[in-house]
Amino acid sequence: MSRFLIITADDFGLHTAVNEAVERASRAGVLTAASLMVAGPAAADAVQRARELPHLRVGLHLVLADGHAVLPRAQIPALIDAGGRFGDRMFVDGVRFFASPTIRRQLEAEIRAQFRAFTASGLRLDHVNAHKHFHLHPTLLAMLLRIGRDYGLGNRGADTNVGVRVPAEPFWAGGMNSILLAPWLTLMKHRLRRAGIAHNDQVFGISASGNMDQKRLLQILARLPPGTSEIYLHPGTQSGTAIAASMQGYRHTDEFEALMSPQVKAALAAINVPCGGFSDLSSTSGRRYAA
Repeated sequence: MSRFLIITADDFGLHTAVNEAVERASRAGVLTAASLMVAGPAAADAVQRARELPHLRVGLHLVLADGHAVLPRAQIPALIDAGGRFGDRMFVDGVRFFASPTIRRQLEAEIRAQFRAFTASGLRLDHVNAHKHFHLHPTLLAMLLRIGRDYGLGNRGADTNVGVRVPAEPFWAGGMNSILLAPWLTLMKHRLRRAGIAHNDQVFGISASGNMDQKRLLQILARLPPGTSEIYLHPGTQSGTAIAASMQGYRHTDEFEALMSPQVKAALAAINVPCGGFSDLSSTSGRRYAA
């Protein structure tokens, strides 16, 4: 089996320091994709930058926990607080999403609003995933797939793929959660295949979220498995709580430096694996990096 690599920055639009890191890592580093928070405080700045980055593949980073909503509270009162933010009690909210038809209707409205906001940006949709991998929840995944069809997801007549991230990390990379979540990951892959939607075979970045430094990137590249792999990071020109209150301990600047590292670029050139976004999976080509 051949190999293909997607190197993604999550939380594009969360802060201008994130956007700056994404722009610089796309122009001079090894970054190939970014996931946009359409209601993030710096979303407009992110979109403006992305329009000037022809090689950057941009997708929708659905936010349904620990972040801002697109819709006002009057329309989704069961989901957000007075400041327009979702909470971070994901287990409790997951139960509520499953149990309440009223909440599900509000969720569908918000998910559709986020897809609509991405479309309004004028950017081509490369992929869809969710903040904190919340799309692994079967109820949210079903909504994502159903609503996403109206925005190019699973459109078999399209010239390019729109992919969905499967958060399955190999055990050797620290992916203990993939073992615990195996039934849900299996269900997710089955649903995506049945819908004709592209997805990665494995992902790297879950167990070391916020700490994907040069050493970790080099370790992953040295053992990159067959199939489509996605490595996701949280780069920034500032770190931790300077980006968001919930990100204490995140080493954004170290992750940015890893994306700009000559050693990482040389390692990519040595393994000679094509790189790009999900939309590049329909072709055999991709970016390759010279040492």
